[in-house]
Amino acid sequence: MEFPVSVICTLLFFSVLSPQVRGEASGSVFFVDSSTHQFLRARSSNHENPSILPQEVGAAVSILLGFAPPSTLSASSSSKLNEVLIPDPFNRPRAVFLLEVNGIKGLESIAQDNALFSKSSWDASFIGSDKVDIQLPGENDASVFSLDEQLEYFTDKEISEFSSLIGGSYAPDAVEPVNGVLTIPLANGALVNVHMSKKVERMFVIGLLSLAQNVKRAIQMHHQLQSTLSPAELLTGCFNGIKVLQEQGEAESIAQHGVELLLVSLTKIFGSLQEAYKGQIVGIIFCQTATPQESGKTFNVIFTPSDYHKVRMLEEANALNTTFAEVALVRLTLAWITGILLLVSTLMGTCYLLYMPITRDTLLYSNVKLD
Repeated sequence: MEFPVSVICTLLFFSVLSPQVRGEASGSVFFVDSSTHQFLRARSSNHENPSILPQEVGAAVSILLGFAPPSTLSASSSSKLNEVLIPDPFNRPRAVFLLEVNGIKGLESIAQDNALFSKSSWDASFIGSDKVDIQLPGENDASVFSLDEQLEYFTDKEISEFSSLIGGSYAPDAVEPVNGVLTIPLANGALVNVHMSKKVERMFVIGLLSLAQNVKRAIQMHHQLQSTLSPAELLTGCFNGIKVLQEQGEAESIAQHGVELLLVSLTKIFGSLQEAYKGQIVGIIFCQTATPQESGKTFNVIFTPSDYHKVRMLEEANALNTTFAEVALVRLTLAWITGILLLVSTLMGTCYLLYMPITRDTLLYSNVKLD
């Protein structure tokens, strides 16, 4: 399924590093808007190239999910996010697809030929490589689904289904299973052959196949959540296949097309998310040439429940020694006792009213002059 042409993307690219700042890495961030709804601002062509920090990207995730940004967000960062996001608190997708991609270089030229990013209206810079905590409320209000689970076992059928998803084909090996050739068409019409018999190319395909399978499971989870709680949903993962290709010298034949294959896969994967979420989702693809401190992910999700949730958790912790049947019995007993007392009081009051003597009450008629 081709991604709709009306998609609005935000491309943030930084190519010049300041030598005075240590620990910073260049990279790019893509904000991919919905095909049926507008959650991002359209940027004018004469706009200057801004820069963005990973902390601001994390704050944008919280805002798109419908929550308040961190209290530590500066006024300048808030103003910057206001240039990217539509300032309407009632118009949030409440679903974000956040994918970190490590090892990408020269993405701005490749993205121009890709259907997912060809209509980009943003061109800015990304600075920084610090790890960022995305603060979300309790787990009842937000659901986080990890896309990092790697497949250990897969079949030729699964590879063939993945190739069909991205518009390619798969020719299995007649002798050994999972050892065929995957053919994928690029945006420029060229065909790339990926040989599953080669270890590095197999690892790259497994990474793409795992990402597609995890997104499929996330869609199934989305349908279950929508029938019950309907919380905000964050799909987050990290793809290291490009970096693996670059680190292996014998994979030069596929390394030069690795980014293009990834973009083709992301076009189809995000298109399936758009269809499942009915356009109520925004994609954020965070690319960098190296991981933070060469280990771990840039974005980490932490839950910060409110005081109300803390009190509820404390009450439930103190009530662990009592069973539900005991609590129900106490409540039922109190209800019966209260009902009986009210019934007896009503009957006694009625009797006193019916059988009270009809005489002049000294207090009632004390101020009345009688003849």
